Amino acid sequence: MPPFNEETQKLREELAQSNKRLALLENLVFDLMRTNKYRFSKSIQMQDGRNMEFNTGTGTRIGTATGQKISFWDVTPIIQPAAAAQAAVTGTADSTYSANEVTLINDIVTLVNRIRTDLVSVGIIKGSV
Repeated sequence: MPPFNEETQKLREELAQSNKRLALLENLVFDLMRTNKYRFSKSIQMQDGRNMEFNTGTGTRIGTATGQKISFWDVTPIIQPAAAAQAAVTGTADSTYSANEVTLINDIVTLVNRIRTDLVSVGIIKGSV
């Protein structure tokens, strides 16, 4: 066994430090692998040209409860909007309007109901309550 000197002591200290770092790394990897979700304590920033891709099986949710708050484009996050006013439009124009007005009004009703249906189907609004 070689004599103990400062160089040997320095190597032992570096080895001990490396072992501590390895143990810390192993714990971090274990924490990442043992759970079915990742918890972020910092913001996520995506670089230009990066996309989120999802499989086509059962789908993916953003927000798993109506009380969770989300928003887009820097507006204050809110819970899922839900109000009786979100019910489908049921009225139609009658003969007191001209034929052109009746067509226009009924087309607007159809469009508003389609937009409402699409918003409800993806969960942006609740629909009538």
